[in-house]
Amino acid sequence: MYLDITELQAFYASPLGRTAQMLIRARLVEAWPDFGGGLTVGFGYAGPLLRGLEGTRPPVLLMPAEQGVAHWPRGQPNRAALADGDYLPLADASVDRLVVVHALEHAENTRKLLREFWRVLSPEGRIMVVVPHRRSPWSFTERTPFGHGRPYSVGQVGRLLTDSLFEPAGWRGALHAPPGPVSLLRWAERPGAKLWPTLAGVLLVEAVKVVEARIDGGKLRPALAYARA
Repeated sequence: MYLDITELQAFYASPLGRTAQMLIRARLVEAWPDFGGGLTVGFGYAGPLLRGLEGTRPPVLLMPAEQGVAHWPRGQPNRAALADGDYLPLADASVDRLVVVHALEHAENTRKLLREFWRVLSPEGRIMVVVPHRRSPWSFTERTPFGHGRPYSVGQVGRLLTDSLFEPAGWRGALHAPPGPVSLLRWAERPGAKLWPTLAGVLLVEAVKVVEARIDGGKLRPALAYARA
């Protein structure tokens, strides 16, 4: 069950939410420093991560109908719309980069949603899935949106992506301190990423669309292994 958009807006308007979005967005920029000239689409509540990361083409934002929609970006012409996760209002192979936030952990049929992501991505298009980490204190408290829905391990996300014809390309973690004082969260982020990366509150898992799958015994074998950032 998706969180209502009003709950998400309230969290990201709070000091903790603003700090969380800053730290997660920093990890996204590390992975994708240049968004280039292709089309970037956010699915779920991805607006906080996409703000200020525009390439030559402004990104658009699709929000699940169960979540609700709000004007985005603030102070500019609206580029957000409601969407049915079973069929996105996008042409085949029309998206170059897809950022998924507060969506996969709430979807009723994750594999069907991922297959729809595969359909709209261009050949060699890239997807970044942002999900709560099951080993982190962030997934144990309902004070934040990351304590709702199904938390994942890196391996679980990787298997979902591989089964949906994506090739995992690596992962990063963010929020390396428990959800508490924002000063502690900011201070612990850099050393935490080096000293205890497996305790990150949020996982950012990147994958590439596979167009011509290599078949061995009926199974897709990823060419790239996970690389710790």
